[in-house]
Amino acid sequence: MTDWPSLLNPEQCAAATAPDGPLLVLAAAGTGKTRTLTYRVAYLTENGVPPERILLLTFTNRAAKEMLERAAQLVGPAIDSLWSGTFHHVCNRILRRHAPLLGYPQSFAILDRDAQLSLINRCIKATVSDPKTFLKKEVIASIIGKAANTRRTFADVIGEMTFREPISIADAVTVAERYEAGKREAGAMDFDDLLVLTLRLFDEHPEVLRQYAERFRHVLVDEYQDTNLIQARLVDLLASVHRNIMAVGDDFQCIYSWRGADFRNIMEFPERWPGCRIIKLERNYRSTPEILAVANACIAGNRGQFEKTLRATRQGGRKPTAAMLQDADAQSQVVVRKIREALAKGYCEKDIAVLYRSHFHAMELEMTLKRLRMNYVITSGVGIFDSAHIKDTVAFLRLCSGTADIFSFGRVMGLLPGIGEKTADRLWTKLGSAFDPRRPEARAKLDSLIPAKAQAVWAPLSELIRAYVDEGLETNGNRAVTRFLDVWYDAYLQRAYDNADDRAADVAEFAAQFRRNEPVTEFLYEVALMTNVDAESAQAVRDAPAIHLSTVHQAKGLEWPVVIMLWCMEDMFPSAKALSEKIDDSEERRLFYVAVTRAKDDLTLCLPNRRRMPNGATLYLKPSRFVKEIPARLLNTRYGI
Repeated sequence: MTDWPSLLNPEQCAAATAPDGPLLVLAAAGTGKTRTLTYRVAYLTENGVPPERILLLTFTNRAAKEMLERAAQLVGPAIDSLWSGTFHHVCNRILRRHAPLLGYPQSFAILDRDAQLSLINRCIKATVSDPKTFLKKEVIASIIGKAANTRRTFADVIGEMTFREPISIADAVTVAERYEAGKREAGAMDFDDLLVLTLRLFDEHPEVLRQYAERFRHVLVDEYQDTNLIQARLVDLLASVHRNIMAVGDDFQCIYSWRGADFRNIMEFPERWPGCRIIKLERNYRSTPEILAVANACIAGNRGQFEKTLRATRQGGRKPTAAMLQDADAQSQVVVRKIREALAKGYCEKDIAVLYRSHFHAMELEMTLKRLRMNYVITSGVGIFDSAHIKDTVAFLRLCSGTADIFSFGRVMGLLPGIGEKTADRLWTKLGSAFDPRRPEARAKLDSLIPAKAQAVWAPLSELIRAYVDEGLETNGNRAVTRFLDVWYDAYLQRAYDNADDRAADVAEFAAQFRRNEPVTEFLYEVALMTNVDAESAQAVRDAPAIHLSTVHQAKGLEWPVVIMLWCMEDMFPSAKALSEKIDDSEERRLFYVAVTRAKDDLTLCLPNRRRMPNGATLYLKPSRFVKEIPARLLNTRYGI
């Protein structure tokens, strides 16, 4: 028999070898959660539980595969018969056997993202006369997904939303209904249906639920704090017969409410499972004591949570640095200096991460790193200058400044209803393959060429181009971009994207990058040069070790020796937008905690007290409440570095 106490610390061993019954394992950051789950699987199989009677639910198939591979090294290949994978994977496996009970063929298709959007697009075209003035398919898909994952109706979810321009809710509901009917007719399910329909299967056919609840003697769930209402309900049902449920998670790291995760699932677990044992994993193997002291201090401000204190197993290091800075430029300089210092100490580029609350917070830094030709990768999505909304804005500036080519012209025209690539090419040819906005006759000719169905949408853009010339905005790109956003583009974003507010924030931050009296054309040339360099070296950067730039949400589950956090200021981190949508700041504080606990050896908090606004004004900021809550003795505070 395996000597478990020699392989695990006391808390891990208690969790891995726990007796039958409900168990909640509160695994704080860096405390060996995966190791504990792996050894739990190995312990159960070694003690006579057939692997096929164990269910392991994770949030990525990679996590499940990693755990099973480790467990197989301990107890052998028999572990392969264990049921494991994501919630969607396991639900698909169940539905493959019982879909006919719900009126679906056993060989039902699963719509991938492209197929889902294609079907929704057909439903939009069948419902509204001008799809370009309606919500885009991605927005409809997002609302459908949110309704499914929160167990609400499409009508209820969209009814709570606000749009810059009037949208027919009735038409949107009709599109959603046609989408559901289209899936039925095709014998297909989308990703969310796998969860929704499995729950419906169990509710409507208790004999099927009984079959699986009896089969699985043990149900193990990873990252339990990230479960939504449907996932938590499925887990409760599957463990209802034997009551051997092990939920592993950390309430301190519940940061995904915006995509359906429900904090109540983990907090109410002991109430839903009377007699539940609670084991806390608090020994941290990742970070230095100094970093953990900061983490413990910043999370202590949250009420209504399971009390945990991270305890270091590593030797002491240096205190985290609080860099008190003047502005974004100084912040970028400090980041570059910290990177160079880390490299000089022997760290590799891949050992360094720059984290931020929102994507647009890294815009100044990204421009600085581009200019210096420093290797970096964006792990939180595409680079800001590769995003569609910034490309749209640049294209419009090129049209206003007389530097448009067929591609930027076509991009702007493509924002209008009824104008596709071929129509845009014809318009460009009729303009003589050139457009000089300084000539009134050129503007008039373009106005006359715009198709009738697009005239109403084009009119405010035409006026913006005229104002750009007449008001001398050639050296005031800030004002030009801000007007474009306020007068026209913000409403377009609302129709086109489910994260419209985030994209609008990106455009507003882009406006703030223009220096006073800087010619717009020079700025556009610089952007073009930077993006061309990126295109040529993108593959090389992906293949080479590189500095990581990431939002905190995308960084969860990762770790780096050196971590630098940007904009640790009020209204930036915590986010003013997030606070306006929440009852309190508890989730923002958890997000700050997640950021801090990504660091292994070195942590820097950047606090620039001035921010350049899109309108050219200077906004003075105060240090984040989360930084203020950290005792001064735990930080090495430096000014103007």
